[in-house]
Amino acid sequence: MPPAARVNREMILNAVLDITRKDGFEAVNARSIAVRLNSSTRPIFTCYKNMDELKEDFLAFAYEYYEKYVAEYENSAHTSPPFVLPLSYVRFAREETCLFRLLFVRDMQMNMTEIKNFYEEPDNEKRARLFAENTGLEVDRARVVFLDLFLYTHGVAVLTAAGKISLDEKSVEQMISNVLSAFLRQEKMGRNADVQV
Repeated sequence: MPPAARVNREMILNAVLDITRKDGFEAVNARSIAVRLNSSTRPIFTCYKNMDELKEDFLAFAYEYYEKYVAEYENSAHTSPPFVLPLSYVRFAREETCLFRLLFVRDMQMNMTEIKNFYEEPDNEKRARLFAENTGLEVDRARVVFLDLFLYTHGVAVLTAAGKISLDEKSVEQMISNVLSAFLRQEKMGRNADVQV
C-alpha cells in the first residue's frame, strides 16, 4: 500500500478554499481542515505556527483566486474594458458569496478617511491608470471616476452578497452602464460619453 500523501501548504490552502466557498470562513478550523484532508490536525501545525498565520496566507491565496476569476471573466465575457472589473465584482459577489464576504466585507484591508487612502493599495492605482486608458480621461480625473464607480459597484455587490437584492446580469450591466455614462459625461463636460457594455 502506497504511503499517504504528505500534507503541504497548498493542500491546506485548497482545503480552506473549499470549506470557505461552501460554508464560509467561520467554518474553518483545524478540525474541519483535517477532515477535508482526511488527516489529523498535526500536519496543519507543522506547516503553520497557528491559525492566524494560516489565515494571513489564505487571504492572499483567496485574493489570487479572485484575480483568476476576473481574468476568466474578461476572457469569456464580451464586455468593454471599463466594465470588466465592476461586472465581474458583482458576479463574484453572487457566485462566490462566502469568499466575497471574507475578502471584500469582513477582512477588507481598507481604511478610508481620505480619497488618497483608496490609492495606497497598489492594485487600485494600476487599475485606475488602465481605466484612464480605456475611457480617455486624464489619469487624475480617471482616479476620481474609478473610485466613484468602485463605491457604487461595491454597494451593489454587498447588497447582492447579503441577499438583499437579486438582479439578473442584464440589469446589473444596465445599472453600471448608466452610472458610468453619467460619471463620464460629468467629467467630459457634456461631450457624448455614453459607453456601451
